[in-house]
Amino acid sequence: MTASITLALSKGRIFDETLPLLAAAGIQVLEDPEKSRKLILPTSQADVRVVLVRATDVPTYVQYGGADLGVAGKDSLIEHGGQGLFRPLDLQIAQCRVSVAVRADYDYQQAVRQGARLTVATKYTSIARDFFASKGVHVDLIKLYGSMELAPLTGLADAIVDLVSTGNTLKANHLVEVERIMDISSHLVVNQAALKLKQARLKPIIEAFAGAIG
Repeated sequence: MTASITLALSKGRIFDETLPLLAAAGIQVLEDPEKSRKLILPTSQADVRVVLVRATDVPTYVQYGGADLGVAGKDSLIEHGGQGLFRPLDLQIAQCRVSVAVRADYDYQQAVRQGARLTVATKYTSIARDFFASKGVHVDLIKLYGSMELAPLTGLADAIVDLVSTGNTLKANHLVEVERIMDISSHLVVNQAALKLKQARLKPIIEAFAGAIG
């Protein structure tokens, strides 16, 4: 009996942009995650299934064997630490950036230049800590999971570190992007044990993904 393969994906942009790569591997997801209440979706290949998890949880599911492989943003991988994961491919999908943003009337350059302590709200505490440490800026980090734009507007934080795609959400909330920390894209990650035990099944999928990139 062929070993089954479980692929971890998050809903939204990563899911949508992974579909053409799966198609290149001859795999179609049979249900729309936006319309289905299921968290495990069947595919056109009986031995392949897709599990829907929060984007930040994809590396954890793959590391501990809840999934054999997954697609995760570079941001999630940095915050996770990447332990126990094989990262064969940058899939070059779901591209965006991690940036610093502040209220339009906040003098960020002056605050940074004077070495003042900044209060920064972010979901990406590792990325933010390393970035400001490299600049010699002391920061107090507040971990938030959503509605990051509210933090500077309510006085909770001086700045935020968040994912930026078009920048429209920042503009709509009278925030400005003041520094780009890093560009982000999504990577294929594979459980290291699965790579050995299920190599015959995983290798063609990885190769099909590689062939479909840009």
